[in-house]
Amino acid sequence: MGRVSAGGRGLRLAMAVVGLLAAAAAGLGIGVRSTYAGHAAVDEPQYLLTALSLGEDRSLDISDELADRRWRPFYQADPPVQTALLPGGRQLSPHDPLLPALLAVPMTVGGWAAAKATLAAAGGLLAALTLWLAVRRFGVPLRLAAPGVAVAACSAPLAVYGQQVYPELPAALAATAAVAALTGPLRRAGLAALAAAVVVLPWLSVKYVPVAAALAAVALARLWRRGDGRPALALTGVLAAAGAGYLGLHRIVWGGWTAYATGDEFAGRGEFGAVGFHPDYLGRSIRLLGLLVDRDFGLAAWQPAWLLVLPALAALLRARPPGWAALAFPLAAGWLGATYLAVTMHGFWWPGRQVVLVLPLALVTILHWLSRIHRVWTAVAAAMALAGLAYYVLLLRHGWAADTVWVLAPDRTDLHPPMPSLLPDDRDLSTVDRVKLGVWAAVSVAAVAAAGAVGVSARRGRSTGRRAGPAPAASRTSR
Repeated sequence: MGRVSAGGRGLRLAMAVVGLLAAAAAGLGIGVRSTYAGHAAVDEPQYLLTALSLGEDRSLDISDELADRRWRPFYQADPPVQTALLPGGRQLSPHDPLLPALLAVPMTVGGWAAAKATLAAAGGLLAALTLWLAVRRFGVPLRLAAPGVAVAACSAPLAVYGQQVYPELPAALAATAAVAALTGPLRRAGLAALAAAVVVLPWLSVKYVPVAAALAAVALARLWRRGDGRPALALTGVLAAAGAGYLGLHRIVWGGWTAYATGDEFAGRGEFGAVGFHPDYLGRSIRLLGLLVDRDFGLAAWQPAWLLVLPALAALLRARPPGWAALAFPLAAGWLGATYLAVTMHGFWWPGRQVVLVLPLALVTILHWLSRIHRVWTAVAAAMALAGLAYYVLLLRHGWAADTVWVLAPDRTDLHPPMPSLLPDDRDLSTVDRVKLGVWAAVSVAAVAAAGAVGVSARRGRSTGRRAGPAPAASRTSR
């Protein structure tokens, strides 16, 4: 097989193929029910009803949709109550409105299936953009980046959220676009793209503010460092105005600082109870590792290759290639937000929901690391990734046979062998689970230390003239 150019037709073809594969993998999940009661569950009916109301009535008020039981085509039971009754009988979903706005036309024209197909198409765009980012900005060889992105996009959780009606995947697309702009020349067009992506994130969900803030901070630091005071001030002004507009509109429409203000759960108790009315932040620290290795809801339970993110991130921080901060700081912000701000890790949704936003950045970090170490580790990574792909195929088979549903599948340990026997159950935390968690913590520390040492060796190799892989494309445009 001949060498494929990463800068021309080969990359564009690979982006198209990867995008189509990702969209198809997500689309296959549309036929699997969210619960046995329907194809949309938990928060999904709220987003779909709001999209329907926007498409038909140009209004966020879903009181008429609720009264007319418009959820029946996609949910055959009474959905859980989420909306508080407002003056005049209005009912507004306690969720930010950008996702329903994006789905308003497909939901009105083609119903819930069209709305989910739209998200699957967005998953294809995300995969294509992630591939472009890895190759053009971080110098990952196309022969490694294309299959790596394809397998990640075609397995859980990215493939699952490619058709679940949640803001996670559109938010990941916005964050990835922001990093693509941030690692480029960052001139007028790049600044405009970056600002748009950062502004979009809170309107998808207020929980994405930490990642938006991290992206803005990295951009401002880069502009000030290179002496571009005027663009930095302009970006600060735009983001400040956008933030004031967000808060002002929420006060006017939802009656609070966030959309949570109209949630029946928070009526009279305060909208900031969305992070927990009595949060135990010390106890939540277990999620720092649990988000990765929990038996049911950790990423590695369903796609073992995500275990590589820790050594890959350590190597990135040691090597600090051009553009490293644009990956590391938003990734850290997203992970910390999922650890300390989310009410629960074990919810009625697919595992990894809280970190889907930054998983494309984690994927680029892993691919960048694999491209610069011995190829035997690439073979190990490929075996892990293909196992995760096989788990997703197994999930689809059971789902299409009505043997499981998306909400309940995470508790089916028989659907992701052999990982359950190796991973701790953070909900149980028996003595055995505590031992497993301790072992994984020790393994993680060792992997991080080893990756850092390899990164140092690689840098010394470059300084003495030994071949250490291609230079990142970002080195031509940013520092």
